[in-house]
Amino acid sequence: MSIFLRPASAVALAVLRSTQSSLNRTQQQASSGLRVAGAKDNAAYWHIATVTRSDTLALSAVRDALGMAAATVNIASTSITNAADLVSQIKSKLVAATEDGVDKVKVNEDIAQLKDQLRSVGEAASFNGDNWVVLDGNDDPNKPKEIPASLIRYSDGTISMGWLTYKGDAPPSGTITPEDAGYLIDDLASGTGGHGVLTSDAFATAVGASQNYVLLASKNGNTAGQVEISLDSTTTQGQVRDMLSVVDAMLGQLTTIGSAFGSMETRVQLQQNFAQDLSDSLTEGVGKLVDADMEEVSTRLAALQTRQQLGLQSLSIANASYDTIRQLFQNIH
Repeated sequence: MSIFLRPASAVALAVLRSTQSSLNRTQQQASSGLRVAGAKDNAAYWHIATVTRSDTLALSAVRDALGMAAATVNIASTSITNAADLVSQIKSKLVAATEDGVDKVKVNEDIAQLKDQLRSVGEAASFNGDNWVVLDGNDDPNKPKEIPASLIRYSDGTISMGWLTYKGDAPPSGTITPEDAGYLIDDLASGTGGHGVLTSDAFATAVGASQNYVLLASKNGNTAGQVEISLDSTTTQGQVRDMLSVVDAMLGQLTTIGSAFGSMETRVQLQQNFAQDLSDSLTEGVGKLVDADMEEVSTRLAALQTRQQLGLQSLSIANASYDTIRQLFQNIH
């Protein structure tokens, strides 16, 4: 006598297996929150999501870099603003020195204090070891300051970086003009201080001063022939007027640099906002492709668990006949 799997039992078993498979898949979606967790779920969506997540991580690094840049540029901008205020005060002192009977030695004491503060303002404008207003050490005056600003992915799949640049450099050769002074102070040993507004004698040349006046002498540069602006009892009115013209020209260039830094501050802030919005949009786009609808998953999970219980009961009922046959054989002696 042969005992075969009854059709009712076979159907119940097949239904139970199908239910268990759907239940496992739904439980995985519920625990991970993803309906596309791997390439086997949907190869195209998984590929898009993986590439986009990678870009989102890169954008996060860009946002961090922009945060660092924002602090650096803000400090540089603040330094230039304070320096312009100090130079304006020096200008007012020189104007006072043109009056008859003014003690030029006393006026010079005030100017000396302001000049010391100018150097302090410049050298203190450093964030994380990066100073955008003072050239020193191994700085390259011909290399612009750059910060990563964006990640660009092209249609062919290649990527590139977008950069924000502050170009405060002077030409590598030729005569340095006042417009080439893109920094506050130039202490490089390789030049004459011409890259810094306060250390450049190009302003004296431009206004036709009788001497190569500078507000501050470069610490390391070749300062031969330069005269640091100061007053004493022998200073003539003509010399004071020359100093005044030089300082006024320096102040004009400082406002130009300050405007450049102010514009860059605004650009960095705009780029930070854009990078954040872009990252949010990419994350939302990936979610639409691969995230599970948790309300739907929860409802389906409850239904499948119920179906599983019913399937087990159906299989138990279908298998009850086997118990009857077994009992019959047990009664045979």
